[in-house]
Amino acid sequence: MVKITAAQLQSDFDHYRDLAQHQPVSVTENGEESLVILSADEYRRLKYFDNRQALYPWELPDDVIEVLDKGYQGEATPHLDHLMK
Repeated sequence: MVKITAAQLQSDFDHYRDLAQHQPVSVTENGEESLVILSADEYRRLKYFDNRQALYPWELPDDVIEVLDKGYQGEATPHLDHLMK
């Protein structure tokens, strides 16, 4: 990913717009990353895989509520305990 300043983007927008068709372009402002420019195709590809959905508890499917009511948290994972230290 190419990193540029906001001033660089303003001074050579056409170049960075063309570059963003092939790879993301990170734009910094005051030394902080403020946005990333990417092609419309890449944006659509990312949106396609983003199937997250926010639900109120009363909107949850019955099978999900049943699992949550049981309080099941999966198998024990003692081999990962060192990551919590």
